[in-house]
Amino acid sequence: MINRRAFITLLGGTAAWPLAARAQQHALPIVGFVNSGSYNASWSNAFRKGLNETGYVEGQNVTVEYHWLEGQFDRLPSLMADLVHRHVAVIATPAGNYAAQAAKAATATIPIVFSVGQDPVKLGLVASLARPGGNATGINFFVQEIGAKRLGLLHDLVPKAVRIAVLVNPANLGTAATLQDIREAARALGLQIAILNASTSREIDAAFATLVSDRADALFVNGDVFFVTQNMQFAALAAHYGIPAAYDTRMFAEVGGLMSYGTDVPDTCRQVGVYTGRILKGAKPADLPVVQSTKFELVINAETARMLGLTVPDKLLVAADEVIE
Repeated sequence: MINRRAFITLLGGTAAWPLAARAQQHALPIVGFVNSGSYNASWSNAFRKGLNETGYVEGQNVTVEYHWLEGQFDRLPSLMADLVHRHVAVIATPAGNYAAQAAKAATATIPIVFSVGQDPVKLGLVASLARPGGNATGINFFVQEIGAKRLGLLHDLVPKAVRIAVLVNPANLGTAATLQDIREAARALGLQIAILNASTSREIDAAFATLVSDRADALFVNGDVFFVTQNMQFAALAAHYGIPAAYDTRMFAEVGGLMSYGTDVPDTCRQVGVYTGRILKGAKPADLPVVQSTKFELVINAETARMLGLTVPDKLLVAADEVIE
């Protein structure tokens, strides 16, 4: 016969197990991962890899909340306010100026780890690259600086192209500086460029209609997180009009874009994960210098090149990190 008091004690202990498990789960530090673009498994996997390198495993000793905003930038202020209100341990904003600036505007105390394409000093995120000085640090991946290089690669791939349409998002704070570099590179290559603006899907459609009517020979798409969310639209329009186009990330080439040249974005996401882990261990953002990305990749879609009647030069085939057949 079971002792009644012992039985009640046993029940009480059993009932407490799930409560204890939940309490332990909630005790894990929470990282808010925020990207203004669309879900990308390679980016989130790379972030986890960076966390793992510092001893953090998602679900075991850290909780990561993923927020992919699909280009809905107007959601950023309320999302950041919620993360701040809940006192998350770190806000990580891989591959995006908008999310980094929204996080910085929302808090001066919660650590922020970013990766941005423009100069983070000019963006107001840090005091200097060597000594960030505040609650933010991260990675700078040189969207502006490598634009001229991408234009040169497009010229190598489409040597007969003289009139180049350059599509930019006027809402992007780095657009003016990037255009200055592109204009200088175009003059050096003997190219004529026409600037087109787009910040919505309809404006992208309109930009393609304009460049076709203006008889542009090729298209240069400036790096922008909104444009990345529209990569399928770009590939479809470029194929429809038969326009050779150059982009900044491999996501475009993977869905049918002609070529991409830019920073290895998954590697920057891994570095964001590493810095996030170091901060969880006690490091202060002010003491972690901004890392400058050193890995760049050229991806060429050979099938698209054949559809456009282009022959990829041997020097580009050798230089390419990947040729998509």
